[in-house]
Amino acid sequence: MLYSEIQKVDPEVYESLKNELQRQRNSLEMIASENFTSPAVMEAQGSIMTNKYAEGLPGKRYYGGCEFHDQVEQLAIDRAKALFKADHANVQPHSGSNANFAAYFSVLEAGDKILGPLLPHGGHLTHGSPVNFSGRLFKFSQYTLNQDTQRFEPDDILEIARREKPKLILTGYSAYPRKIEFEKWRAVADEVGAVLMADIAHIAGLIAAEQHPQPFPHCDIVTTTTHKTLRGPRGGIVMCTEKYAKQVDKTVFPGFQGGPLMHAIAGKAIALKEAQSAEFRKYAEQVVKNAHALADELMSNGFNLVTGGTDSHLMLVNLESKSITGKEAEVLLEQVGITANKNMVPDDKQSPFVTSGIRLGTPAITSRGMKADQMRQIGEFISRTMNYRNDEEQKRKIKNEVLEICKAFPLYPDF
Repeated sequence: MLYSEIQKVDPEVYESLKNELQRQRNSLEMIASENFTSPAVMEAQGSIMTNKYAEGLPGKRYYGGCEFHDQVEQLAIDRAKALFKADHANVQPHSGSNANFAAYFSVLEAGDKILGPLLPHGGHLTHGSPVNFSGRLFKFSQYTLNQDTQRFEPDDILEIARREKPKLILTGYSAYPRKIEFEKWRAVADEVGAVLMADIAHIAGLIAAEQHPQPFPHCDIVTTTTHKTLRGPRGGIVMCTEKYAKQVDKTVFPGFQGGPLMHAIAGKAIALKEAQSAEFRKYAEQVVKNAHALADELMSNGFNLVTGGTDSHLMLVNLESKSITGKEAEVLLEQVGITANKNMVPDDKQSPFVTSGIRLGTPAITSRGMKADQMRQIGEFISRTMNYRNDEEQKRKIKNEVLEICKAFPLYPDF
């Protein structure tokens, strides 16, 4: 992991890699969709399996020489099925967006109607945004948080579903901090005869460690990324009931992908094994505890959290009362060594490039070993940074305090 060959072949790339390692070590990574993989996963990502084409499925390849690739992919498939109690899993999608593409086209035709969450209310671009393939190829009706409870209420969704008659109903979110009661969504889907799909990209690691309810057997088709809380390589997985298994496989290949990235699948297999461990369960439990502690600290400092808190690994902070935009807050926090992302909030008056909120998450800082005491410190750093946004001396002080925490919880010390 010292990148010695890269240093010899391409010093410019080496310099960027070295600097990125230092950036990750010396800042607090609080983007909810990011995490730190194990060294084993990173070794797989750079492994010998990057050299091979393996179009098809284990035992049914279109290229010779795939014996060991079959073994690795089957391990990933079996581990995904076991962790998520799925009848079937396809581990080949290159990303979460690809996984969602595969899921839609496994059960729908272009032009069919989908009921999904609106982007400023916690949805993702692939949940029907007009600038994305999902919004361009399917007819989306979209639901929002209940104004009174700030939650997704099944009765509200059912009312829309009865009116719109979608062929697929989508649950699972990019910026919604509450638990999903999948059985209630199943009842809504059954009422209107719709397929029920869950996008669990953000909460997959919590589900694997039993810190969030399982989507199966309530859902028909489930997609996830393998990074985020699952702490694996960047990539996607599609899982489904046996009814849709053949169609899922056909949609992934030859439907829209060619050769799978076997080095990435090796990384997925390792991450899925790691997610079965007692250590991972403790990690996921701590992710949720840390999120609660950080949310409490922020609210005690006058921050407005959408839904009033969190049940998961993330929180969405509405900054309107602080008279600062999400874009400004993102830049400001980065100046003191805290990495976050601007994010739209419900009924946001700002554009997606500016936003009125930020999204914060605890997966990556928990991977470094931080606990509730550090969360309270970090919440105080965030508050002070906002309060002293124009005070360069205060910001330098906060940055030094951030660096002290980072040094106390070293990242990849053996690299």
